[in-house]
Amino acid sequence: MPIPQGPFTGRTVTDLARELRDRKTTSVDLVEQALGAVAVLDPALNAFVTVDAGGALAAARRADEELSGGGDRGPLHGVPVAVKDLIMVAGVPATMGSRHFAGYIPHTDAACVTRLREAGAIIVGKTTTHEFAYGPTGDRSATGASRNPWDPARISGGSSGGSGAAVAAGMVPLAIGTDTGGSVRIPAALCGIAGFKPAYDAIPADGVFPLSATLDHVGVLAGTPDDCLIAYRHLARDGGAVKEGTGPVRVAWLDPGVVFDGDPRVTRTVRAVAASVSGAASGAADEVRLAEEVVAELRETYLAIQSCETAAVHAERLERAPELFDDEVLERLRVAAELPGWRYVRALEARRRLAETVGALFERHDVLALPSVPIVAPPVGAREVEVDGRAVAVRPALLALTSPWNVLGFPALTVPAGTVDGLPVGLQLVCRPGDEPLLFEAAARAGSAPTPG
Repeated sequence: MPIPQGPFTGRTVTDLARELRDRKTTSVDLVEQALGAVAVLDPALNAFVTVDAGGALAAARRADEELSGGGDRGPLHGVPVAVKDLIMVAGVPATMGSRHFAGYIPHTDAACVTRLREAGAIIVGKTTTHEFAYGPTGDRSATGASRNPWDPARISGGSSGGSGAAVAAGMVPLAIGTDTGGSVRIPAALCGIAGFKPAYDAIPADGVFPLSATLDHVGVLAGTPDDCLIAYRHLARDGGAVKEGTGPVRVAWLDPGVVFDGDPRVTRTVRAVAASVSGAASGAADEVRLAEEVVAELRETYLAIQSCETAAVHAERLERAPELFDDEVLERLRVAAELPGWRYVRALEARRRLAETVGALFERHDVLALPSVPIVAPPVGAREVEVDGRAVAVRPALLALTSPWNVLGFPALTVPAGTVDGLPVGLQLVCRPGDEPLLFEAAARAGSAPTPG
């Protein structure tokens, strides 16, 4: 059964900003609503690891005082926000989802947290992450599995699963996550909300515990693409630099079948929404494909870079205290550590070549459209599911359509695209760095999100 909806379901950041400035609510009221929702809804979802009620209420009082005195930091001023538990928030525990960091409390904020505070946002707590963000399911963590508000027996997706569940359940209107192979877009798609992974390094990752430094992206999860954009403008190094009124957008459907043979019902459902985005009567206005050899090289490049960089991060922990890792994460780390260094060097070379090859798809199109995830949310703990009468491995399925854009560093946005078997699916929109205005212009045509129940 779906979880009842919290107070922020259907309320956009713009709505909340208007309510605050019209004095129909206060930041303290909004934070109290968030805290009340967490108390009621989170026991079934495990979206939050730590709730900082005292810090949030104190910050909300300051935000209200500033607004009353004429100080206005912008649309996030006074709005409750959640932060993934491997992004540092000063004075608040950061577990990274691992027993290795039990009791750890950072003394400084991550750069993205500093920017949230400067924008007046109120951080209410830290959200569940797959251990060290090393998994797309969100169900391997020292703090327990995060669960899907549409059906708590199913995964929220990972690794930013807690952030996805918190927004989808309406506990908060906005959350911050990280995305190394899809970790913002996967939970957003599986939980029926919007999730934006910007271009590589667009949002600073200082103060974020790394998984794979050259693949890691800080991203945003929210109820709508517009809310993602509002947050991005405050978080990005260049202020977002996203303008309005970009005019016609050339959208092409990227055939997902060449990349991964997923659920045909998901593909059909998502493509119907892609048709509305492109303006075509049926199907996208044009269709493009990646060559099979390009797909294979993207997959191998992603695996080599992530494996080598992740193994380097955890080398000492693997040697000194392997027993503190989750068993599944430990096995993956041991396999990663066996990858030879020459594979990493060649992967970095391949990445540059692949960026040119895949970038050629944008010569005649502004935005590529494809499913975000080719299956619906699997049950918690499942590592294989039946799709269209055949067995499908969960992890490769979840990562297949999102990870190429981490390798290339291209901006990618998932928006809700309806449901299959009563579970949400997502439409993924991708552009070249610098074309974010076109991406959000296309997303604006995708319609509104469904809600559980």
